[in-house]
Amino acid sequence: MSSAAQFNANRANSQFSTGPTTDAGKAKSSHNAVKSALTGRTILLPTDDVPAYETLAQALIALHRPAAYQEEILVQSLIDTEWRLRRIPALESGIYAIGRGEIAPLLISDRDTIDAQVFFKYERQLKNLSLQEARLRRMYEKDLARLRALQAERKEAEQAAAKEAAKRAPEKTAPPDIGFEFSNPPLATEPRVPASAAAKEAA
Repeated sequence: MSSAAQFNANRANSQFSTGPTTDAGKAKSSHNAVKSALTGRTILLPTDDVPAYETLAQALIALHRPAAYQEEILVQSLIDTEWRLRRIPALESGIYAIGRGEIAPLLISDRDTIDAQVFFKYERQLKNLSLQEARLRRMYEKDLARLRALQAERKEAEQAAAKEAAKRAPEKTAPPDIGFEFSNPPLATEPRVPASAAAKEAA
């Protein structure tokens, strides 16, 4: 199945980098991945949860039940797009975590004020996340609409083929005439005379 092949390729590509090992490095890595993780060809990053991706893939395949190659391609696209959409909240949280770590020691204030400072400092990155989310959602809806249209066309064609096959099926006919006629003899209309009465009349 194409989705499995693409999944294996993504997982193999992710093995070329082990990723950061420290917490600070992972947070920074999530920040740096804002662009490549949402628009690049590689779906799975070294830090991604592979079992969670597999669970998502199985759920969407079971939901949409692709029965043709083009349907499989669209379902795979839905899986990858949904996975990227789920990554956006983590990336946003990573940006705020980095910003708080940079600003909090320099600014004695409440959390809301610090978050506002983080937003202004990383406004471009946060807006980019919003733009990427909107783009991914449009892509998801477009692929879903196309998938539903293909499946409707396929089901309509299957129903038409079934009706045509039913029309071509041989109809039941009466048994052939073999030259013999079978019928029940008519019932006697005259009353039968008891044997004793017939003997008296004869005498």
